[in-house]
Amino acid sequence: MESLKAPFKGIVNDFQARAVHYKEDWTCGLRSGIGILAPTTYIFFASALPVIAFGEQLSRDTDGSLSTVETLASTAICGIIHSILGGQPLLILGVAEPTILMYTYLYNFAKDKEGLGQELFLAWAGWVCVWTALLLFLLAIFNAGYIINRFTRIAGELFGMLITVLFIQEAIKGMVDEFRIPKKGDPTSDKYQFHWLYANGLLGIIFTFGLLYTSLKSRRARSWLYGTGWFRSFIADYGVPLMVVVWTALSFTVPSKLPSGVPRRLIAPLAWESTSLHHWTVIKDMGKVSPAYIFAAFIPALMIAGLYFFDHSVASQMAQQKEFNLRKPSAYHYDILLLGFMTLLCGLIGLPPSNGVLPQSPMHTKSLAVLKRQLIRRKMVKSAKESIRQKASNYEIYGKMQAVFIEMDNSPDNHSVVKELEDLKEVVLSGEDKGDNNNTFDPEKHIDAYLPVRVKEQRVSNLLQSLLVGAAVFAMPAIKKIPTSVLWGYFAYMAIDSLPGNQFWERILLLFVGPSRRYKLLEGDHASFVESVPFRYVVFFTLFQCVYFLVCFGVTWIPIAGMLFPLPFFLLITLRQHILPKLFSPHHLRELDAAEYEEIAGAPRLSFNMSFREVESSRVGSKEIGNAEILDELTTNRGELKVRAFSFSEERNSQVYPDEEMDPH
Repeated sequence: MESLKAPFKGIVNDFQARAVHYKEDWTCGLRSGIGILAPTTYIFFASALPVIAFGEQLSRDTDGSLSTVETLASTAICGIIHSILGGQPLLILGVAEPTILMYTYLYNFAKDKEGLGQELFLAWAGWVCVWTALLLFLLAIFNAGYIINRFTRIAGELFGMLITVLFIQEAIKGMVDEFRIPKKGDPTSDKYQFHWLYANGLLGIIFTFGLLYTSLKSRRARSWLYGTGWFRSFIADYGVPLMVVVWTALSFTVPSKLPSGVPRRLIAPLAWESTSLHHWTVIKDMGKVSPAYIFAAFIPALMIAGLYFFDHSVASQMAQQKEFNLRKPSAYHYDILLLGFMTLLCGLIGLPPSNGVLPQSPMHTKSLAVLKRQLIRRKMVKSAKESIRQKASNYEIYGKMQAVFIEMDNSPDNHSVVKELEDLKEVVLSGEDKGDNNNTFDPEKHIDAYLPVRVKEQRVSNLLQSLLVGAAVFAMPAIKKIPTSVLWGYFAYMAIDSLPGNQFWERILLLFVGPSRRYKLLEGDHASFVESVPFRYVVFFTLFQCVYFLVCFGVTWIPIAGMLFPLPFFLLITLRQHILPKLFSPHHLRELDAAEYEEIAGAPRLSFNMSFREVESSRVGSKEIGNAEILDELTTNRGELKVRAFSFSEERNSQVYPDEEMDPH
């Protein structure tokens, strides 16, 4: 491979390309004023809630060796470092489910081993992180970022489905445990008597399903018929954390006759207690680990390094999809190098490492796309209205609006910007919108309809949300009030909410649609493969995925050896490139394993390419429809844009085949 002959090339190129934008990354965010707080708080809640839930899961699986304090601390520290030093500041970092799973396997291996045990578990995990960091350094140095496109949709969706099933598994396990006495519980305590255990379990079911139902409903608030646009947007953005607060408050309305501890709540040490503070000095115990276990740590490190490389790079790709029209370059190699340093740091201070997470990363970009559009729109409308008051000509009105857009866009290629504004120019100069009988140019209406999409690329929102996550570490007294059953509901919510947009799941559902009812699929929005691939090939491909998924899920159930669960995903690269092309025609395989989520709509489809001009006037003309609602319609729940700007041959052919290498830049 050519990349092996030029070590450090990718890192150097990434660093040089991003360095010229570093000052602007900060000034751009600071110029946004208080407007930057909206995407900051939005992504903070999207990041903090899963980390709190994962912390409780980790605490249960490691007998309290790690807890919510450590997952929050890791997310905050890594987030702060990445927001300041990272190459792609739109990427959101956090402790994710794969890390929780790997640390559970590490703990189960170490706890019964003589020479390790629970006492040296974190020290041994530190050695695993040391090996992981070294492997990540090598991947970055030898330009492994060039091969990330070898992980195609089939791998990403299988991995996503595995995480979904693990969430469901954790939710069910948690609900069942509400009826049981905890490992360290005193069987003689009143709250662990049968009738109170039963009451705790029933309350747990109510809180779990209550949180699940209300969160799913609030997630879709933008499409509600009732309420103002501001209220619906607020519920859609902050409804899930709000529901956690509501159900936590309801848990305190139970009859006073219930013993303390019913319903069951989070158990975690406070950040300033000795149980938490000893993690920071784990490095002192690493010398106590025998050389045999130090070298044995290389095996799980190999899995974790591959997992982080895949997860981190895919999250970064999703955060900078082509349709977001980002102006600044990517930095895959440099970010993997930095991830290695952060993994090393976390291991040395006894924290589970953080990496790029989905769907928070594309959610962050999407929230900044709304912010940038609002800022540009506000200034362009103001300029147009001032020109109209001065009775300027249409040419002068458009000229000033174009100057405002170019000034705020900061694009090095003004020619392409002018081309993107052609539709707006036509409307301004003609003084009318196509299909509209009103011949007067309306700045509010027409700028909304024809303004190109832009993202406010900066570092401030990522830094602020990471600082808020860090502040949450010191809010543990309040976080500990959350019932554990509410978190099981949140696990179920994360699982169900991740299914829409996963074509593997959509094809599974398709298998249950009778032949006489398949025409119904064409009446609504549907993936392009529904029309372009014969049904028998869809069935065959889906069954292959189902069998492979069962293999991947089965590996997670193998004691200790379950830490090898990333291995089937690495093997899938070979199967995708050498086996599947022999079973499917190239056209069918590109449709079923497409690089993008291409959707065909039953009604006129929305375009995310140059502007919102293809949205029907009935939508755009309404003052209640907002930028966020339009973006919601154009993205899946994992943040993937449904409608692509390129042709069939442009990016689908860029999926890497055996004899090709792709540069993600």
